[in-house]
Amino acid sequence: MRVHKSPIARLADVATYVAAVPIAAFFLIPLVWLGSLAVRTPQEIFLGASRFIPENPTLDNFTRVLTDSGFLVYLGNALKLSALGGAGAVLVAAPAAYAFSRLRFRGRGTLMTAILAVQMVSGLVILIPLYRYMGRLGLIDTHTGVVAIYVAIGLPISVWLLKNAFDGVPMVLEEAAAIDGYNRFETFLKVTLPLAAPGIASALIINMILNWSQFLVPFIMLTADSKWPISVAIYNYAGSTTASTTQLLAAACLVTIVPAIVAFLLLQRAIVSALTAGAVKG
Repeated sequence: MRVHKSPIARLADVATYVAAVPIAAFFLIPLVWLGSLAVRTPQEIFLGASRFIPENPTLDNFTRVLTDSGFLVYLGNALKLSALGGAGAVLVAAPAAYAFSRLRFRGRGTLMTAILAVQMVSGLVILIPLYRYMGRLGLIDTHTGVVAIYVAIGLPISVWLLKNAFDGVPMVLEEAAAIDGYNRFETFLKVTLPLAAPGIASALIINMILNWSQFLVPFIMLTADSKWPISVAIYNYAGSTTASTTQLLAAACLVTIVPAIVAFLLLQRAIVSALTAGAVKG
């Protein structure tokens, strides 16, 4: 059955698209230009051609980047840090989120708001004391220290996302488990967690995407280039870029951002659902 919209509703749709087009262009044009640079020859870069479509496009730049053993090491470091940081944040946040979802205690709402407020604090504010603190623990220039910071950064949003996921699990199932003799921990482990798996997976994916784009923390905490993630490696590479290597830098940047874009496009429904679950219930 076809739904007929009123003229006002159609006008609102048109206005939405009119506003969305320049916003999308604002973000897409730099990405398209980056792709254009990535498939150019050194000669075209040197001549400074300003056209979007190169005269002699080539994939050699991607081949050179992907066959560089150093680049693969940086990609591996980024994947390792992102995955461990995301998994750690979800693991630590899960019990807290379950408590907020199932227990009723004084100050519960205030504490949830305080957790969200922590997410709004810029990392720059605490970076210097954090560096000194990690230094006293002997975690400077270690992946363990970076992962620990990633976990702390991802905790607030993970608690909120997982709370929404646990809220979606019917209480009657946990009550049935209690009748069967399960204690609170067994119910959480064997009933609630499996049923909330989609929300947990969404929280993990969001944390990994956010960690993948982290620059400031690894830039400050890691000094050995063999431990850098790709974000820091590209920054240092950009500082030594000349006209003859600009196309390689563009190819490296494109290879770096493509995984995050692809992951979001493939999993956008799960991600958006996890982010909007609380609003829908409200």
